[in-house]
Amino acid sequence: LLNIKNFLFPKYEHDDPKEKQVRNLLILISILSYMSFQMWRSMFNNFAVEIAGINAAQMGIIQSVREIPGFLALLVIFILILIKEQYLALLSLTLLGFGILITGFFPEFSGILITIFLMSTGFHYFETLNQSLTLQHIPIEHTPRFLGQVRSYASLAGIGGILIVLGLKPLLSYAQIFFIAGTLVIIGVIYAAIHFPLFKPKHVQKKKMFLKKRYWLYYTLTFLSGARRQIFVAFAVFLMVKHFGFSVTTITILFFTNSLINMFWAPVISTLIDKWGERTVISIEYGGLILVFLGYAYTQSPWVVILLYIFDHLFFNMSMAIKTYFQKIADPEDIAPTTAVGFTINHIAAVVIPFTGGLIWMIDYKYTFLFGVALAIVSLFFAQFVKIGQD
Repeated sequence: LLNIKNFLFPKYEHDDPKEKQVRNLLILISILSYMSFQMWRSMFNNFAVEIAGINAAQMGIIQSVREIPGFLALLVIFILILIKEQYLALLSLTLLGFGILITGFFPEFSGILITIFLMSTGFHYFETLNQSLTLQHIPIEHTPRFLGQVRSYASLAGIGGILIVLGLKPLLSYAQIFFIAGTLVIIGVIYAAIHFPLFKPKHVQKKKMFLKKRYWLYYTLTFLSGARRQIFVAFAVFLMVKHFGFSVTTITILFFTNSLINMFWAPVISTLIDKWGERTVISIEYGGLILVFLGYAYTQSPWVVILLYIFDHLFFNMSMAIKTYFQKIADPEDIAPTTAVGFTINHIAAVVIPFTGGLIWMIDYKYTFLFGVALAIVSLFFAQFVKIGQD
């Protein structure tokens, strides 16, 4: 665990120069996405509460709007008829950067709805395409290790983004830092577009929407993952800011700590997937989340909620096992369309839960997290149907 070189530069058996180039591109664009998103996330809740005066109900609406582009991710299938998948990923990343860039210039509820929709459209389309490209171009035997490597680099980039926020916050306004975060990702996209050639997929992807019965468990786990994720994304940090009064500096330091831990933790997950299989890893994830959400509901200690958030994030990263499970059961030509459909399924609950959770919060915030406990229990049940190894 102390050998950071092996974490960041793992060795791949029978490494192919083209695959190495693809890996470098995927790592670069993942770094750009995570760094800018981490800078945005480090400041957004405080910006929304302190500058825009957002309440819990409004935050629920904002988070629901943020998830609408994820719900519409299936449209990627039709856009791919016109634009190559690699180029569309770069365009989506550019839109993510632009949405972040203009966030600080609209410090009111309606303005936040517009900017977060733009940012989220870029983010969700990029994530859909990035996952699809990874599962298409990276061999099955290398995927867990590569996903761990990407998470490590992304965490390192997140640390860089957080340090930028910590360094600039005493000197600049929220608007100026959002502008810098967006600009950095756009510059990185320009470099990626110039430096890397177009990589042709090994298998031509289907350009139509469909559902397959044998993917039912992937669809189910993806749906439940989206529902559970919203409790974490929409309300965990909001709990710390609204209920415990955490400052932007405290939140940023917490994000820094998470990124530092996950830089080492992500490759461990990939090792666990290789050794124990997807079913065990997913079961550990949801078993742990039951305890985490119970803790969110009942703790009154800011130190305990910090520990819960760290464990929450550790378990969240174990969801990469769902991706490796799908790669093992999927027909190669199904990866792009099924990934897009999967993102839509993932966000069906995500569009509803933040708004509903915000209303429930107005009654008692504990009920929001107890709902998360119920989701984790159902997810743990379905995880038992995952077969270890290839189907």
